[in-house]
Amino acid sequence: MAKKEQLGACELCGREEVILTVHHLTPKEMGGTFEPTADLCIPCHKQIHALYTNAELAIRLNTIEALQHDKQIASFLKWVRKQPPSRLPRMKKSNERKKK
Repeated sequence: MAKKEQLGACELCGREEVILTVHHLTPKEMGGTFEPTADLCIPCHKQIHALYTNAELAIRLNTIEALQHDKQIASFLKWVRKQPPSRLPRMKKSNERKKK
């Protein structure tokens, strides 16, 4: 049975009426299976994983507030907030992330 798409507000960028995905604030492979999660739009979720390793997410970016205040994703958030909810932009790994 296919999962039903859930529409709502992204906890990271604040856009409304977007398709939501569940983001484990502490990655599952780093012990976050039963830790808090956040409902994120697809672009925000993909951008997080394009920019940061699971270790970085587990150690220093394991809250919505920490993510929002990180300078790498702040410029993305400023841009994505201006995009229509139906837009699914392509994501590219950052040069820093490619090296890891």
